[in-house]
Amino acid sequence: MRINRCAAFCAALFLSVTALAARAQDVALRSRDGAIEVAGTLLGFDGQYYRVQTRYGELTVDGSGVVCEGVGCPSLTNYVAELEIAGSKTVGSVLVPALIEGFALSEGLIAERETAGGDVVYVLSRPKGAASAQSGIVGRFTVRATTTDEGFADLLADEADIAMALREITAAEVALAREAGLGDLTQPNRSVVLALDAIVPVVASRNPVDAVSMRDLARILSGDITNWSELGGPDVAIAVHLREVGSGLAHGVARRLLEPARATLREEVIRHADNAALARAVERDPFGIGFASFSTTDDAKPLVLTGSCGFQLRAARRTIKTEDYPLTTPMFLYLPARRLPALGRDFLAYARSEAAQVVIRRAGFVDRAAEEVPVDLQGDRLANAILAARTPADLAELRRLADRLSGWRRLTTSFRFEPGSARLDAQSRANVRALADALEAGEHDGQGLAFVGFSDGRGAAPVNLEIARKRAEAVRAAVLEAAETADLGRVEIDTEAFGEALPLACDDSAWGRQINRRVEVWVR
Repeated sequence: MRINRCAAFCAALFLSVTALAARAQDVALRSRDGAIEVAGTLLGFDGQYYRVQTRYGELTVDGSGVVCEGVGCPSLTNYVAELEIAGSKTVGSVLVPALIEGFALSEGLIAERETAGGDVVYVLSRPKGAASAQSGIVGRFTVRATTTDEGFADLLADEADIAMALREITAAEVALAREAGLGDLTQPNRSVVLALDAIVPVVASRNPVDAVSMRDLARILSGDITNWSELGGPDVAIAVHLREVGSGLAHGVARRLLEPARATLREEVIRHADNAALARAVERDPFGIGFASFSTTDDAKPLVLTGSCGFQLRAARRTIKTEDYPLTTPMFLYLPARRLPALGRDFLAYARSEAAQVVIRRAGFVDRAAEEVPVDLQGDRLANAILAARTPADLAELRRLADRLSGWRRLTTSFRFEPGSARLDAQSRANVRALADALEAGEHDGQGLAFVGFSDGRGAAPVNLEIARKRAEAVRAAVLEAAETADLGRVEIDTEAFGEALPLACDDSAWGRQINRRVEVWVR
């Protein structure tokens, strides 16, 4: 079902009432000595805690201290953990099912896949004769792959425990979630960055155009450019292919390309229900351009992003991990401020684990595991920097960079800030936690880490150098604050800055300056 965002919000508020009424199961929770009783509608049970809607509001009660009475009371001996996961088709069609299967394997569980009304249901069970005291069905995970908008609507309506999203939650959705009692979904513990994807402009393999600028992509989307001849191609009209309205990919195209250009989408657009259908349609359309998912370009040809200064940026695993590619899109799970079943919590812990990164890669997505990039694999960056150097002072700064980082290797863990803000963006906030976890686990013991700040080329070079230094210090402080149990005496941590010395993109556009303003992590 396709609904616009406004309709989704209205539906969420309506459903949050009707859903509870439809599933109402009155129960009474009595303390074992009979002195205290809590009566109301059972909202959930995670195997340990009851969640009950009472006349005093929603309460969470420890099941070990009460006796449940009423038709809605769950079985304590044959408890089955239920988890509803809804939202982005990009996340839910392949990635989450692969992670559920990997999780089951890691826990010694059998995962049987079923379909129910368009949903995919994984029934998790322990085999007979297992060492655990409990055999048989222990969990039932339902995955409903629709759109990001509908995932948030389901979460607001209490029709899902977890929302899958290919974008960050909006301010309007945050407000609705707070009103619905789901907590502040902007808090770090309310979301998980599962993996990384990117928006990639693609054309048919026989299309002669190989590169396009971000500015021209916005002009194609708005209808200012309508013919391939304006891009060096044949004299024929351009057909634009996009994902369906409400999808995270469509939202990302609007937010990353149209909104910065203050443009609106042209009327003639071909919509597709999923990423594979879009990629196939573009490959069959010699005069089409599609805005595809990096994970599903299939036989279509990705276009290189270019700028007026000659820099080129390609979507690749490393450029997406480092966020050097400007159209990177994290893949999120959003969680309400309530307890999930223990099996659900174990699944989320697995999804963050090193073992899960292998599953993510095999599923065709970009994982979040840090990689080291030696200097000899950074030739394009260094060549671009030499081309951009305008004065002897620029070349001298490049020489200082080469001397300082000789023998060091760049980590794909990088940090960028939201436009016009001192707040780290979503991918970078997740990187703070990931690097802190690595420090706590001792992964960098005996090594040196350097937080290296860079800036755009706008303004005076000394000012840019100081800004870059302050950003590097701020990121270092955030990581060390998060690494509460790390033995920092085992690793040498420093900061450095080179200002505008190593640009990744042209400074004549907002997105180019955004890419150039960053903090990298180097290791030796």
